[in-house]
Amino acid sequence: MANRTAKGALHVRGTNPQHLIEKVVRSRIYDSIYWKEHCFALTAESLIPLAADLKYVGGTYGGAIKPSEYLCLVCKLLQLQPEKEIVLEYLKADDLKYLRAVAAMYVRMVFSSVEVYELLEPMLNDYHKLRWRDMDGSYRLTHMDVFIDELLTLDRVADLILPRLARRDVLEETEGLAPRRSKLEDALLGTNAEYAPDREAYPSGDESDDSVRERLKERRAKEARASDVRKQRQVEQMQVDGAQEEDKEELYASQEDDSDGERYVSRSPSGSVSPDRAQERGGGGYASRSPSRTSSPQSDAGYVSRSPSRSPDR
Repeated sequence: MANRTAKGALHVRGTNPQHLIEKVVRSRIYDSIYWKEHCFALTAESLIPLAADLKYVGGTYGGAIKPSEYLCLVCKLLQLQPEKEIVLEYLKADDLKYLRAVAAMYVRMVFSSVEVYELLEPMLNDYHKLRWRDMDGSYRLTHMDVFIDELLTLDRVADLILPRLARRDVLEETEGLAPRRSKLEDALLGTNAEYAPDREAYPSGDESDDSVRERLKERRAKEARASDVRKQRQVEQMQVDGAQEEDKEELYASQEDDSDGERYVSRSPSGSVSPDRAQERGGGGYASRSPSRTSSPQSDAGYVSRSPSRSPDR
């Protein structure tokens, strides 16, 4: 019961959300003491203190290949499948860096490619330090932006195989994903007021100015094209939703017409007629279908025996 996915949870990428973790790793998580003691009967709310108390991020470690507490909480999130709004609130908790790390892994494994880029790329500007535990049990320091970059570029992080992520340039052309804006690019192009004075303080040649203008023009063209694609997608989605609503209304109307139609007519192959209807049609009385002979009209005089023997009185 404790290892079962929450009732009403939707399939993710065609499978149970917990099955996104390999069976070997998942079995070790279920057998770990931390899972049995601390992850039983957890909810999306009671998970927050446990994530805030995490001391490191990592996968499995040691000779016994023990799962980390971080992996246990990620598996618990997959089991609970909280609402999207709750996960977004996890990502907004700037003072709880390990909670954000747990939520970032959940987003990478469950959400669509467009949402992954939109939600995780802003976290590349987060430079909080994270403690990472390697497979041999040793610790090392890393940063949140490095961890997010690994989620966006690598196929396996923290001993978890990540789902395939679509290329960003393809999503910009087909799904209307907005071009990524980084602090470094804003500083080079002078589009951020925070970095504009620093850029003006240094002299620059005509060639560098021309290249900056070209890059700025290119980025604006990409943003305009992405906006047009998004609008087109919204119109297509509205048309699909409208067509589905019309189909539902037509189906409902056809069901009402069928209920108000003629009486049900039997399609039985037998041509039997009830006795009362046969009498109404003007026919005689009920006609027996038994193989025995029927009495003739002249047999009204009385009963006539068909036995060859004669009675004594005759």
